[in-house]
Amino acid sequence: MRRIRANAILILTVAWILGTFYYLWQDSKPSSSSSSSSSSSSGSQLKNHGQKGRLEERTLPLIVSDDDDDEGLHFDEKAFLSSKQLKTGEDPYREHAFNLQESDRLGSERAIRDTRHYRCASMTFDPDLPPTSIIITFHNEARSTLLPEDCRLLSQIPKVRCLRNERREGLIRSRVRGASAASASILTFLDSHCEVNTDWLQPMIQRVKEDHTRVVSPIIDVISLDNFAYLAASADLRGGFDWSLHFKWEQIPIEQKMARNDPTQPIRTPVIAGGIFVMDKGWFNHLGQYDTHMDIWGGENFELSFRVWMCGGSLEILPCSRVGHVFRKRHPYDFPEGNALTYIKNTRRAAEVWMDEYKQYYYAARPSAQGKAFGSIADRLALRRKLNCNSFRWYLENVYPELKIPEQEVAYSLLKQGGLCLESHGTDSLGLAECKTTPNIPASQKWTLIEPQIRQHDLCLAITAFTAGSKVRLEPCIIKESRQVGVCVI
Repeated sequence: MRRIRANAILILTVAWILGTFYYLWQDSKPSSSSSSSSSSSSGSQLKNHGQKGRLEERTLPLIVSDDDDDEGLHFDEKAFLSSKQLKTGEDPYREHAFNLQESDRLGSERAIRDTRHYRCASMTFDPDLPPTSIIITFHNEARSTLLPEDCRLLSQIPKVRCLRNERREGLIRSRVRGASAASASILTFLDSHCEVNTDWLQPMIQRVKEDHTRVVSPIIDVISLDNFAYLAASADLRGGFDWSLHFKWEQIPIEQKMARNDPTQPIRTPVIAGGIFVMDKGWFNHLGQYDTHMDIWGGENFELSFRVWMCGGSLEILPCSRVGHVFRKRHPYDFPEGNALTYIKNTRRAAEVWMDEYKQYYYAARPSAQGKAFGSIADRLALRRKLNCNSFRWYLENVYPELKIPEQEVAYSLLKQGGLCLESHGTDSLGLAECKTTPNIPASQKWTLIEPQIRQHDLCLAITAFTAGSKVRLEPCIIKESRQVGVCVI
């Protein structure tokens, strides 16, 4: 009996050992097809980077190369980073305006917190979302800061083309080159010092698919320039600006906030920050891409935002899309003409093309812009006429009524001669008529003094010539038009 029991135990032990080896051998076998191997790899990396662990029907379609090139699998990240790492005693902020030592320490595989509203996790997207080309421009970027972004993107979109300019072109012209080389129907623009968060891309692609004239941006979370902590930004902010064309984040107007009954709803925004957005490629080309006479960086977000709104499109910020961004306190690179002159040139081009008579407030807020060269804008003005865009007044009334005209420079009055007042007849003729002050001054006799012009709406008083007896007439207001300056009505 004991012999039978011992033999049974021996047989079971051998069977267990053989079964274990067989299971391990089967588990280590390669997948039966390259496509299944690719899906498994993508799913694993998506999970590691805060994305969904399994490939669902709403997963973004990918542009995948058919080549069996596995060179990327053997990428030596440590060697790539070590050649540009900080040396002992060097200032970690000097070259890149953020703590390079901390960036090098973190590496590319860190997990970041999902900062979306909890309702975002239950959102669904069309299974046939169109593909997108992701365009990242960079100039002497820190490798350890660029790599986390690339790794998260490569885990989802394993096809990359790197273009190098023959000379320094700056962000604006480089983005145009990248967009021209892009093969997908939707363009995704990213800065080079970002980290994308959970399901960041699908909400933006969905909105553009539904309406190709939409330009959408994520909520931009903050990555600390000191310790690279990932901090959630408020979901109640939109882009705004002052008359000097200085971008700022501002609270959503109370009316818009009250009308939003779902925290996942898109937020209408007058302008976008410009570093991260998604746009239909055909719409991007139709609207004239970027103004390529702008240099390096700055002001291009205003020009694009004005153009999108005034020419038939819209701008949105999507609360269910989150991307972290390192906000630096200074530019880590040089501007050939200096950063102040470059910014003035770029914003002046935007003001001259798109702000109509309201550009005078730009010059009042930024007097240093007067007289600074900004190049020819003939082609951009022709583009605006071709697109039949709305006026900047329309933009202020319909998109950004919160941007108030500086009241201290505005005075309303009658222009009197004896008992008669100057009044307008239509759009070009003037006459004298009995003054009417009750109950209110009629629009035809109400004149606005906005130094140095006297105007009614978009029309200004102007003399026909600088000679005695010259007539006064109404004509479209033009900044710096000497015939519209210091007009006296006698």
